[in-house]
Amino acid sequence: MEHFATQPAHVIGLDFGSDSVRALLVNAVSGEEVASGVTYYPRWMQGLYNQPEQSQFRHHPKDYIEAMTQAVREALAAVPAEVVQSVVGIGVDTTGSTPAPIDAEGNVLALRPEFEHNPHAMFILWKDHTSVAKAERINQLAHSGDFTDYTKFIGGIYSSEWFWAKAAWVSEQDVDVAKHAYSWVELCDWIPALLSGNQHPHHLRRGICAAGHKAMWHESWGGLPDQAFLSAISPTLDGIRERMFSEVYTAEQQAGTLSSEWAQTLGLPEGIAVAVGEFDCHMGAVGAGAGAHDLVKVIGTSTCDILMVDADNVGERTIHGICGQVKGSALPNLMALEAGQSAFGDIYAWYKRVLLWPLQALAEQQPQAQATLDALDNALIPLLSQAAADYEFNAHSPLAMDWHNGRRTPYANQRLKGSLSDLNLGSSAPALFAALVESTAHGAKAIVDCFVDQGMAVERVIAIGGISQKSPYVMQMCADVIGRDIAVVRSEQCCALGAAIFAAVAAGVYDNARQAQAAMASPISAVYTPNADTQALRRERYAGYRELGQHLEQLAEFHQAKECAHE
Repeated sequence: MEHFATQPAHVIGLDFGSDSVRALLVNAVSGEEVASGVTYYPRWMQGLYNQPEQSQFRHHPKDYIEAMTQAVREALAAVPAEVVQSVVGIGVDTTGSTPAPIDAEGNVLALRPEFEHNPHAMFILWKDHTSVAKAERINQLAHSGDFTDYTKFIGGIYSSEWFWAKAAWVSEQDVDVAKHAYSWVELCDWIPALLSGNQHPHHLRRGICAAGHKAMWHESWGGLPDQAFLSAISPTLDGIRERMFSEVYTAEQQAGTLSSEWAQTLGLPEGIAVAVGEFDCHMGAVGAGAGAHDLVKVIGTSTCDILMVDADNVGERTIHGICGQVKGSALPNLMALEAGQSAFGDIYAWYKRVLLWPLQALAEQQPQAQATLDALDNALIPLLSQAAADYEFNAHSPLAMDWHNGRRTPYANQRLKGSLSDLNLGSSAPALFAALVESTAHGAKAIVDCFVDQGMAVERVIAIGGISQKSPYVMQMCADVIGRDIAVVRSEQCCALGAAIFAAVAAGVYDNARQAQAAMASPISAVYTPNADTQALRRERYAGYRELGQHLEQLAEFHQAKECAHE
């Protein structure tokens, strides 16, 4: 029997991003976004524990704890006490793969005094690419014929952005961490475990989302890869399989209930439901109201793309070059196919830093220039976007490649680099910015083509995330390059909204996520339609992008071969 909510109830969606955490308070009956709080990670904002030139990006667990507490309190402070008392559940989404080592009690090692300032004892952020060599080792083993091909259901290629590559690499870099790391945990599993007091490695509930897409969990081979395979990746992983997990859960299920300690800390009722966690992009697809054959693009510093399909339509086929095909990792009754771009908004931010460098250097010598720097910092991207919108592309315009942070999809390769080509003495700043935006749109088209060329129908493209809300120029470019309508969702907090939807199900307000979606998901606010007059030029430019990419891959292979010869 269908169950629809009628009694007043509110839920909280916690969205842990790369820079900040957002707490969204939602009316579980109407879907109204009642209040929110946003807090930036204090240590992260100081640049602590990171070495960007080496692609090392680490988050201290205290950043998550402190920012989450402040964000929830901020949201609750905006509503009456009776609303706070009507909160019945919490849902959690996070970046990923963002794993950390934990001790035998489930404590992240960086929370222990002796590891407090050790980056290897912290959460290894999704965009940390220090483990490229380990990812290549995993691919070599999986394709050697000596083991089951554990990459079969994750696109055929394991990435340095993912769980086992990071765990093995970090363990080999730090003997003390390897010695004290009883197990490893994904951020999206750790936060619900922390809130419910179920942190012990043998008690915390692991979500199918992180397990299937990043840890190579699959029921056909009995869960995680066997111990022989894990030990072959690195001796530091000896014996770890029995210290990990065998059961997985969907986000409709409870990870536990809010502990008395955390209820007091956050100012919430004790014992409310805490849902099993998922990655942000999967939650975002649910918050956007997506269903079968809707491709949802979460567009921010990078992108994550989710296409949900009926598992029966996929059958025994494996979709190559993507980031996994996992039933239940978004909506429990559909298979989610994950893809994404390792950099999107980050590329625009890089270009802004390059352009602002002279003024920053001047401000250090002449403090009176700081006001001008601050004003330009806020205005530069809008100014570039306006000028780039007036720029007329032609066959000889600058051409860019969006691999500044490697390539996630199609076919992960984090050794690849970005480029700007076809420059001359007349190439202007707006023209270069236009080329960079076009390159991110080209990367988005490559993902759509990867799905469609393998028989996975894409009936609708939906965009969520900050860039979809703030940049009509970028969204129109994407529609023109992809050659499809792109619908933009109204909510600015779709990932947190998706987490709130699962909180409502875990709390029993609804029987399943589909029911909760019907009441709570965000509507569409705008649709970008391709400009028919530009389609021929866009196809020509995309062909050039693909050709440039082939040359860059050959160059990367050449450099790697030289490095191997020198070792």
